[in-house]
Amino acid sequence: MLSSGAFTGAEMVISMWKNILQATKERILQQRRMSVYSQAHGYEEELLKKKLQQFAGGSINLTKEDNGIAILTLNNPKIMNAFTGTMMLELQERVTELENWKDGKGLIIYGAGNTFCSGSDLNVVKAISNSQDGMNMCMFMQNTLTRLMRLPLITVALVQGKAIGGGAELTTACDYRLMTPGSEIRFVHKLMGLVPGWGGGARLVQIVGSRAALQLLTGATRVDPERALHLGLSEETLSSSDEAGALEEARTWLSQYTEGPASVIRAAKEMVAVGRELLLEAALRTEKDIFGTLWGGPANLQALARRPKHK
Repeated sequence: MLSSGAFTGAEMVISMWKNILQATKERILQQRRMSVYSQAHGYEEELLKKKLQQFAGGSINLTKEDNGIAILTLNNPKIMNAFTGTMMLELQERVTELENWKDGKGLIIYGAGNTFCSGSDLNVVKAISNSQDGMNMCMFMQNTLTRLMRLPLITVALVQGKAIGGGAELTTACDYRLMTPGSEIRFVHKLMGLVPGWGGGARLVQIVGSRAALQLLTGATRVDPERALHLGLSEETLSSSDEAGALEEARTWLSQYTEGPASVIRAAKEMVAVGRELLLEAALRTEKDIFGTLWGGPANLQALARRPKHK
């Protein structure tokens, strides 16, 4: 028969273990939310937010389902789901909401109106075409997409229609990409006198390797589903082209990786995210510095003056 002292000792061990576990969880959560940039890097987030707030339109909608899968919709179909200022702010808010979702296991990102995303709204781009504002926007979106990438959820970009410019960069912040027939991913930044600024360049190298990444960036190449599969940029070409059918196929595809306890799925993702990020922050900062040399420069301003439409 065990003494009361033995029970007390066991209870103390259990209590200590619970405290250690809680402290570990809090540390992981803090690391997940940690920004790549702060004021020490010249980042003025609140000032940028006030400017972005002036450019309204569209929305970022989030639905969390009982099975642990969330659906995030880029909703601005009139301009191919281009990011307005308020959409950039809403994306940050939705990422925060997902960070606080304890039961989540997976996330699908897709665009309304059967197309993914055409990057930034040109009205926003023109309004913040000076170097300092451009750098702040670059750091804001890198912070947000890095936090998206760190989420303890298995994330999928469902690419319908076009994912171009910043839209192509957004796909690289997801763990996987699924494409529908006739869709394309295209890094058109060169045509705007720029390079990626939302972290897409650094992430693209991780996904497809340096040689292929250089070809895609300097060629502004249209990547169709077949080539994306060959490069490892896409996991699968879905059979459905319509929005509802493609979304259901994406749910089915994702479910093979989200079956089981949320705690296990989330732990596996966090382990992979930590390993993937060891050298990423340095690469992101370098990408930001290169981006800053082009934003608001002659090639960029000339491209804006032409008001190019990437068809």
